[in-house]
Amino acid sequence: MEPANGSLDRLDKELSGFRSWPRVEPGVSAMVVAVGVLVLLGGYALPWAGSTSGWNVLVGSGQLGVLPRLFVITSVLFGVLGSTLGLMTRLWAVGWACALGGGFSVVNGLWAVWSRQTAPGAPGPGVGLVLAVLAMALLTLMWVRIAWTRPGGREHG
Repeated sequence: MEPANGSLDRLDKELSGFRSWPRVEPGVSAMVVAVGVLVLLGGYALPWAGSTSGWNVLVGSGQLGVLPRLFVITSVLFGVLGSTLGLMTRLWAVGWACALGGGFSVVNGLWAVWSRQTAPGAPGPGVGLVLAVLAMALLTLMWVRIAWTRPGGREHG
């Protein structure tokens, strides 16, 4: 059973405002962002310090301190979830949120590496932590590039 023609017109009118929001066209950069997200997820599986992985830090079972925990939370929010949302919606504002939040996360990641290097008697930063920081730096640069160019502009006007 097909809905009445009036309800389709009303739905089209409601969605027309959403379609006019500024969009980005990432092109090949979308593939680089997707690979960066996969590398970031792989960095969570590798050891961050000693035998503690990034997933352990995320769920709270790895006792590495506040800075690695802050980095894993911000990198999941902006690196994984934000990038996924940005690629799915292609909204310009989401691209800028990923760029700015990713920059914040990179600073947190550098602090996390520093905290592991200066902690007395504790294991230094592992390969997973360093890989996650590098992946977030790549994602941040790609989102700045995507959001800065915005070749698509407004789709209808």
